[in-house]
Amino acid sequence: MNSLDFDRKPEDTRVVVAMSGGVDSSVVAGILKREGYDVLGITLQLYDHGAAVHRAGSCCAGQDIDDARRVCETLGIPHYVLDYEKRFRETVINPFAESYIAGETPIPCVACNQTVKFADLLATAKELGADALATGHYIRSRANPLPDAPQHRSLYRPVDAERDQSYFLFATTQEQIDYLRFPLGHLSKAETRALAEDMGLVVAKKADSQDICFVPQGKYTDIVNKLKPNAALAGEIMHIDGRVLGRHDGILHYTIGQRRGIGIATGEPLYVVYLDARSRRVIVGPKEALETRRLYLRDINWLGDGALEAVAANGFDCYAKVRSTRPPRPARLQANESGIYVELAEGEAGVAPGQACALYSGEGEDARIYGGGFILRSEREAAAEDALKRILSTPVAA
Repeated sequence: MNSLDFDRKPEDTRVVVAMSGGVDSSVVAGILKREGYDVLGITLQLYDHGAAVHRAGSCCAGQDIDDARRVCETLGIPHYVLDYEKRFRETVINPFAESYIAGETPIPCVACNQTVKFADLLATAKELGADALATGHYIRSRANPLPDAPQHRSLYRPVDAERDQSYFLFATTQEQIDYLRFPLGHLSKAETRALAEDMGLVVAKKADSQDICFVPQGKYTDIVNKLKPNAALAGEIMHIDGRVLGRHDGILHYTIGQRRGIGIATGEPLYVVYLDARSRRVIVGPKEALETRRLYLRDINWLGDGALEAVAANGFDCYAKVRSTRPPRPARLQANESGIYVELAEGEAGVAPGQACALYSGEGEDARIYGGGFILRSEREAAAEDALKRILSTPVAA
């Protein structure tokens, strides 16, 4: 077996590397080239990069495409740029705007992996005769063959917990996982940069991407207003106890858990507890009204053993992660007449519809990823839940 788990020599194994122009994917290409694989680099142009060419902290912009090209020249591998701008707009940017208007907190990086990178690019890699598509994500996969699926693989958290990107990859399907490879899963970021220096890559000291690539300086409302100029409709700011405290200029300016910039002063700390998109109400309350223990999921991608419905019906102890920056916490996957849900052992504050909930076998670096889903709705402690239900059943005054 070679290092990618193929029973052949590296030179007889073709690998497409998804190259963003950053240090991580560049090092992946360099590692595979050093090991003798037949490597092709592909960079996707995902959006009109005119405004982002000189903006640090974004990926797939004009400078990034040029950086990927220069890395490929250094490594002596072919480099191709594919125009996926239309596809990216249809499957990532437009749904992102719609989700915000609906009062959700979308995660476009998950959608990008689901549609553009691990569906469209993966199909292109297969058309090019590649045996695998490799990326610079910090996650691990390894062979986990089954009697009816000898090529079966499973996902695991990486060695470097601070770089763990498994939260953004929970929706990767089993078929995709069997084709993908993640050569950086056993490395730390410092080791990756050291390899880039050793390979003489121009991106060795390049800053990591921070922003969502198509959102300039993190201003989500600018994108939504551009795509949906009439979406920011005014409405009420209401306390969870039923008091109307003021007015707002559009729920898209608010996120659940937000404390600053709400636009009202009452002498007590208030947080955004719920966004009622249907009635255009921003509902606020004390911090304790944010605590959530039960999360109902939609669009679940199950990577564990056995059928999801049977596993959830019997109750399944696992670990859940509802934010990319938090470690997995103890939880239980269950089902009732309302759907499949995750019961958190410890309350979590500021959970919003649209966020992801990734599931794991444990909290350590070797934890297996069981998949996960998007949060459809959450349930708070009983008093807050009852108060919220009363508000939502009350029509907005004319």
